[in-house]
Amino acid sequence: MRNLPFDKPGRFWRGNLHTHTTRSDGTLSPEEVCAYYRANGYHFVALTDHFMERFGYPLTDAPSCRDDTFLPIVGAELHAGNTTASGLWHILAVGLPPDFPGNLPDEDGPAIAARAMEAGAFVAVAHPAWYNLCEADVISLGPVHAIEIFNGISIDHNDRADSWYMLDTLLAQGYRYLACATDDAHFHTRHADVMRGWVWVKAEELTQEAILAALKAGHFYSSTGPQILNIEASRERVVVECSPVSSIFVTGKGWLARQVHGNGLRRAEFELGDFGDYCRVTVRDSAGGRAWTNPIWFDSPDA
Repeated sequence: MRNLPFDKPGRFWRGNLHTHTTRSDGTLSPEEVCAYYRANGYHFVALTDHFMERFGYPLTDAPSCRDDTFLPIVGAELHAGNTTASGLWHILAVGLPPDFPGNLPDEDGPAIAARAMEAGAFVAVAHPAWYNLCEADVISLGPVHAIEIFNGISIDHNDRADSWYMLDTLLAQGYRYLACATDDAHFHTRHADVMRGWVWVKAEELTQEAILAALKAGHFYSSTGPQILNIEASRERVVVECSPVSSIFVTGKGWLARQVHGNGLRRAEFELGDFGDYCRVTVRDSAGGRAWTNPIWFDSPDA
């Protein structure tokens, strides 16, 4: 899995992959949502309204907001069938075509996820912790691209923002998914659910094609605050460079971990020894903000 973005051509673009508007249950219009994110330093936003019959199966766009500096991406939060816990499926699909059909008869979560993949979308399992997904639920979706490991609106909804438990459990079994942090913004409660989780995507240009290709290749990292500036990784050694933080971690399968703590850390080197087949890097700043790499597999060409 070629997913270290730092030596790839292009630049980093900041974006939110999970956003709702007045086309479903959000409180701002698509244009207002785009204006908010643009004004706060974002380069793109995926408009992912609830793809449900009662909302008219919206595929939301804001073409008047699209220019050389800002990119709205058409997407949806897909719903079909029930999970093991008898909750409705929530599946994030970024980059859907405008003619993507509504739910088909008797369609379930795995079927609609497969349709979205075939249509060219970047597909992620939305907020597993929020909806008590189990391993079998995620595995049933097949080779989707990512798991939403941080969901900003969950902070104040049920205090289940962090879903790394699910990705770590599946990584340990050999499954290979990417990791994305999102807002899931609805612009409720005076914008308290906005600018809480985002991705930095490395691409040569700010186009939907380039951003989607980079997402699928794993050429991004996720953050709630700090920045990761560079990582060099091999089976033997990991070097991390970042904005000032208080802790830097390299985490692997099970109990395997390396860490360093201090004030204003900008760089750390870790000797891994017998660390297994993969790792991931987390940096944490003094305010509790975190940034995470995607899983780094040592059998990949980048490692």
